[in-house]
Amino acid sequence: MNWIELRALNSLYKTGEVKINETLKQSGEINYLINSLSVLDRSHTNVFVLEGFDKIYEKDYLEKYNQYVTFLTENNLLKPWIRFDEKDIKILISIKEDMNNGNLEPLRQQIIKNEATVRIVSLMFFKNEKYLLGKDALINAVKILLDIEELADDKDLQYKYVLECNSPKCIVLCENIDFLKRPTFARANHIELWYAGGKNIAKLDFADTRGLPIYYSCDWDYDGLFIIYPLVKEKIPNITLLTPNAAPKTIKETEHLSRWENIKDRNIDSLLTTEQKIILDNLIQHDEWIIEEANLLSEMLKGYEFN
Repeated sequence: MNWIELRALNSLYKTGEVKINETLKQSGEINYLINSLSVLDRSHTNVFVLEGFDKIYEKDYLEKYNQYVTFLTENNLLKPWIRFDEKDIKILISIKEDMNNGNLEPLRQQIIKNEATVRIVSLMFFKNEKYLLGKDALINAVKILLDIEELADDKDLQYKYVLECNSPKCIVLCENIDFLKRPTFARANHIELWYAGGKNIAKLDFADTRGLPIYYSCDWDYDGLFIIYPLVKEKIPNITLLTPNAAPKTIKETEHLSRWENIKDRNIDSLLTTEQKIILDNLIQHDEWIIEEANLLSEMLKGYEFN
């Protein structure tokens, strides 16, 4: 759902009727409430409530709408023209929370120092370098929450981002940005975290590990294992793939786009331990994946010599 749909549902709850626009005509949520639950109906010009709508709205929508509207209002983001998707609002809330607790300050300083581009910030927070392109309102929201005046609007992806620590004992290269936003464990245990930007790893040709052991943390899905990890291994031959410990998620239920059906050959078998091969086989068999940030980094690093 996007904000227009969320706002329309709230208006229906308050007034019982809203005018139809193109967004509401095509809304999967609105059509589900009309056709499957029969708690809304529509004429040529309006959508209106039927018996049972209020109960469903209070159960499934009201609390999160109130959370979203409060967040957008408090952060001066509630503008008449916004069309943020619900998932965008959740990411913005996460950015705000991480800024409030100080977890994002080191990363924010690097974004400013490195003159980060829209694409880089898009990849960091939305896991897609092109997601923010052309979305001026969403770009502006990210800048407001990060307290950054400008982002460089170009295609330069040559910087890696580093969560530094005192007396580092090892390096963990992360496919996604999430671990760098949670610095407490890494710094307390002298672990330096790197983020190069998913598939954008050409910059690792110039990476200096300073003789430290280096490990790789990633999503256990087709892209993470069959595309990105072999490329990383070419750049840093001595890197070690960390074994995940989080519970798998069903690819279909999470609407994940990196699918095992894309496998053309088992080009990574020689790079995996026996335990890792078993985990991979089970994931493929059950059409599941493991999200990088759901793992406990402390558990993944247990048993390695730097400890």
